[in-house]
Amino acid sequence: MNLSHSAFPGSAEGLLESMRRRSQTGPRHLVEPGPDEGQRRQLFEAAATAPDHGQILPWRFVLIHAQARARLGRAFEQALLERDAAAGDDERGRAREKASRAPFLALAVVREGGDGQEHIRVHERMVSLGGALQNLLLMAYAQGFGAGLVSGLAMDSRALREFCALSEHERAVCFVAVGTVARGREPRQRPPVERLVSELAR
Repeated sequence: MNLSHSAFPGSAEGLLESMRRRSQTGPRHLVEPGPDEGQRRQLFEAAATAPDHGQILPWRFVLIHAQARARLGRAFEQALLERDAAAGDDERGRAREKASRAPFLALAVVREGGDGQEHIRVHERMVSLGGALQNLLLMAYAQGFGAGLVSGLAMDSRALREFCALSEHERAVCFVAVGTVARGREPRQRPPVERLVSELAR
């Protein structure tokens, strides 16, 4: 199918500049207001445009609303205790507090198998999720928000798996946080093309 340039609003250089200016913003620096219902839908619609070998949709997001943040905090606390049963009150409190950061919080989950599509290997499924995450981050930036990805030792915990009702074939990969930037910073220096491309002439 031959698409005309009119199918793509804006310029390639404008899109590239937006990509250059987008930067990681941690949840502790993201405050209200966050995305409204329509903007949240746009974020997930952007994610849905990611490459998907076999169209098996090997990933999903678990959107954690404000009413569920206290439960998430308890899951973080239990995840800490799984690793360190002797964790003190301060450590446990800091673990719970992480759940209250950022107006928008969603867990990215990849399905590693169990769907009869094992010929599509785990690394391909992760590549698809990576594309979905980048698209979501770029859409958040286009909406005027800051956003970032957050992982950690809790990703592999029984407590988090139970909280998000993950199946035996699913893995928690990272949280996506979106909100208004409380304290901005300059975008980091991007690597030059020469560092990331090699060429084969023949």
